[in-house]
Amino acid sequence: MSLPGADEDTATSAGPDARSGNTFAGDAWVNFKRWNRKAVRNPFVLVVSLVQPIIFLVLFTEVFGNVAGGAVNRGIPGISYETYLVPAIAIQVALAAAITSGVGLVNDIENGMFEKVLVTPMNRTAVFVGKTAAEVFRIAVQIAIILGLGVLLGAEIVTGIAGAVGIVAIGILFSLWFVAFSNALAILTRDQESTIIGANLLQFPLLFLSSAFLPLETLPEWIRTFARFNPVTYGVDAARSLMIDQDVMTVVEVSWFDGALNGVAPGVAVLIGLDLVFGAIAVYLLSRASSSNVK
Repeated sequence: MSLPGADEDTATSAGPDARSGNTFAGDAWVNFKRWNRKAVRNPFVLVVSLVQPIIFLVLFTEVFGNVAGGAVNRGIPGISYETYLVPAIAIQVALAAAITSGVGLVNDIENGMFEKVLVTPMNRTAVFVGKTAAEVFRIAVQIAIILGLGVLLGAEIVTGIAGAVGIVAIGILFSLWFVAFSNALAILTRDQESTIIGANLLQFPLLFLSSAFLPLETLPEWIRTFARFNPVTYGVDAARSLMIDQDVMTVVEVSWFDGALNGVAPGVAVLIGLDLVFGAIAVYLLSRASSSNVK
C-alpha cells in the first residue's frame, strides 16, 4: 500500500532526467548536433584556427627547411623536415581548435543560451560530452586536411593510411585536455577576451618549448627541462613515431614493444591522464554552475 504523495516524492528524488525521460546518450546527441550547426553557421573561427597552422607549415618548411633539416638529420637520419614537421602542425591544429571551444561557451553565456541549457533537465555531463564530441569531430577533419597538405608538400607517412588514422587519433586525444581547459576557463571568466587571452597565452610557449619544431638535443638545457613536463612534447613525439615508424620519444624511454609503439605508448598514457584530470575539472565546474550565477 502506498502513501499519498509517495509517487510524487519518488519522482522528485529520481531527479530531472527520470521525470523528463531524458537519456545520457540523447542529451549528448542533442548537444553534438547543436554545436555542429552553430559551427556551420559561423565558420570564421574554424577557418582561422586552421589557417594559422597552415601558414606555419608552409613558412617553416620554406623558410627554415634547409637550416632545420640539417639539425633534424643529425638526430633522425634520412627524413625530410616536411616529414618531421607535419606531426607538430597536426598537434598545433588540435591546440588552436581547442581554444575555440571555450570561446563558443562564452558566447553561449553572453547571449543567454548557457542559462537556458542549465535550467533544462539535461544531464550536465552529457552537455559537456556532446559539445566536446562536436569539437573533436571538427578537429579530426582539420588534422586530416593538414596531413593531406603535408603529403602534397613532400612529407611522407611511412606507416600509410593506418599511421595517418593513428596521428588523427593522437591529435584528438591531445585536444581533449585543452578543450576541457578552455571550457573551464570560460566558466571561470565568463568573458570572451579573457578566455582567448588566457588560452593563447599558453599556446605558443607550449609549442616552442617542446620538440615540435626542432630536436630537443639542439635546444638549450632549460628548454629540454621544460619539455619533459610539456604535453605538446608527448603528443608530437607520439604522432611523429607513427609518422616515420620509429621510436622518437625524447623524454621517456620504454622498451615494452617493438619499434614505433615504444614512442607512441608513453605519449598516449600521459595524454589520457591529462584528459581525465582536466575533463573532471571541467565537468565539476559545469555541474556547479547554476542559472543564478550566470551573468
